[in-house]
Amino acid sequence: MPSHFPLADRLQASTHQVENQPPSLENYNSYTTDRALQEGVKREGDTDDTALKTFGQWAGSSEAIALGFDANRHSPQLVTHDRQGHRVDLIEFHPAYHQLMQTAVEHGLHASPWRNPGPGAHVARAANYFLHTQVEAAHGCPITMTFAALPALRHQPSLLESWGDKITAPHYDPRNVPYFEKQAVTLGMAMTEKQGGSDVRLNTTRAYPIDQGGPGEAYELVGHKWFVSAPMCDAFLVLAQAPGGLSCFLLPRWRPDGTKNPLHIQQLKRKMGNVANASSEVELRGAFAWMVGEEGRGVRTIIEMVAMTRYDCMIGSAAGMRQATAQAIHHTIHRHAFGARLSEQPLMQNVLADLAIESEAATTLMLRMASAMDQQNNEHERLLSRIATPVGKYWICKRTPHHAYEAMEVIGGSGVMETHITARLFRESPVNAIWEGSGNVQCLDILRAIEKQPEVLDAYFAELAKAKGADTHLDRFIHQLQQQMQDTQALQYRARQLADGMALALQGALLVQHAPACVADAFCAGRLAEHNGLSTGTLPAGLDCTAIIARAQPAE
Repeated sequence: MPSHFPLADRLQASTHQVENQPPSLENYNSYTTDRALQEGVKREGDTDDTALKTFGQWAGSSEAIALGFDANRHSPQLVTHDRQGHRVDLIEFHPAYHQLMQTAVEHGLHASPWRNPGPGAHVARAANYFLHTQVEAAHGCPITMTFAALPALRHQPSLLESWGDKITAPHYDPRNVPYFEKQAVTLGMAMTEKQGGSDVRLNTTRAYPIDQGGPGEAYELVGHKWFVSAPMCDAFLVLAQAPGGLSCFLLPRWRPDGTKNPLHIQQLKRKMGNVANASSEVELRGAFAWMVGEEGRGVRTIIEMVAMTRYDCMIGSAAGMRQATAQAIHHTIHRHAFGARLSEQPLMQNVLADLAIESEAATTLMLRMASAMDQQNNEHERLLSRIATPVGKYWICKRTPHHAYEAMEVIGGSGVMETHITARLFRESPVNAIWEGSGNVQCLDILRAIEKQPEVLDAYFAELAKAKGADTHLDRFIHQLQQQMQDTQALQYRARQLADGMALALQGALLVQHAPACVADAFCAGRLAEHNGLSTGTLPAGLDCTAIIARAQPAE
C-alpha cells in the first residue's frame, strides 16, 4: 500500500542507511553479563551462572534501559501536607522507579544472603546488584540500606525477631501505611547532622526514654538530620544522644498505634546525580523509636550497617565502570573515523584497553570481597574483609569519575547529551566516593583497623603472597609497599598514598591469579611499573590491546 507520507518515508530510510552511526546498545542479550563477571561468579561463588545470564539479558533490554531514563527524567516530588492540612510527608515517584525497586527486591538484592544463606550467597547477590545498578544506580540506595540494616539489628534480638521477616521478604510494597500492615519493608539510615558531618559523635539529636529506657525500649527523639536518603523507607536506623551517650535507634515512619510518627521532611535535596533517589532533610519532633543495642554504644552498633553500605558502594561503582566500558567499546566498534574502524585505531585501542582493565580490576576486587563476606567464619577472610573493604571502597569509587569521563570522551559530543546514558553515568560517578565515608574517612579507617587489630595487615599481605612470582612489576611493587607500611612517620598525612598502593597491589595480585595474561600484564605494566602514566590511554607498548578489548566487548 503506498504511503501517505512518501517524503517522510524516504527521509527515514536514508537515516537508516547511515553506516557510520553506531546502533543503540539497548537489547543486546547479556551485554551486562561480561566475561570477567561470569568467570568471577564461577570462581568465587562456585555457582551456575544460568540465572545470572537471564538477569543480564533483562538488564540489557530496551525495557530496562527505558526504566532507568524515565526514573531520572521524572525526579521525586515532596508532598508535605494533604488537602486538609495534615502532614503526610509523602514522596511521589515515577512508576519506573517503583518498577526498578520491585525487580531489585524480587531478585533478592535487598536481603538474599540473609534470607537464604549458604555458599556463594553474597557472590550471587553482588553479581546481580552489579547488573541491576548498571540500568539505574540511584534506586540502589534504599536497596543497599535495607541489605545493610539487618546485621545492625542483630544487636537487638527482640527487634530482629519482629522485623527480620519483613526486611528479608522478596516483596515490594510502596504504600504509605504502617509497617505492621505490610508483608515487606525497606529500611534507611539517618546519621548525618550539619554541625558534625562525618563526625557523628557531635550529633545533637536527643533521645528521651518513654518508660524505663535501655536496649529494645521505647524513646522519643527530638532533633534534626541534615541528610536522610530514601525517606519513604518504612523505618530508619538513627543515632541520637541518650542519657547514657550516643545510641542507635530503630525509628518507624508510623507509631505502633497506627498514628503518623513526627518525622517531618523539610525539603528534598537537589543533587547533581542520584536524581531518581529522594534525599531529604528532616526534623524529629518527638519521634517514636526503639533503642538498638547497648546505650552509649551507638557507633559500634550502626558501624556494621555502615560497613555493608561501603561494600555496596564498591559494587555500584564497579558497575558504573562496566557500563561505561561497554558503551565506549560498542561505540568505537561501530564507528569509522580517519579511514578505519575507530576501535582499530592504535591510540583508541590504548584508551579502550585502559578502560577495560580498570573495569575488570574493579569487578575482580568486588567479587573477591563478596567471597570474603560468604566466609566470615574463616579468620583470614574476616580479617581481609575488614581492611580490604575500605581499601576497595576508597579506590574503586574514587577511580570511577575519571573513568566515566574518559568513556564519555570516547563517544564524543553525543555522550554529553542527556539522551545518552554516559551523561548520567558521569553525574552519578562521584556519589559513592562521597557517601558512606569520603576518601579521607576510608583512609583513616584503614589506619584505625591496623592500629586496633594489626593482624588485618598480616591477612592483607598473606593474600598478596598468593601471587608471588607471577609478575616482576607486582613483586617489586609489593616489596616497596611493605617498606612504606613499616615507616610510621606522618601516617595520617601519607594515608592516601598508602591506600592507593594497597588497592593497586591487591587488584594486581588478583588479576595475575585469575585474569587472562593479556589483562594482568597490561594492569601490572600500566599501573605498577616505575613510570606508569597518569592519564587513561598511556599504557606501554607491546601489550595485546586487541585481546583486552575483545574480552570486554559487549555480546551482540
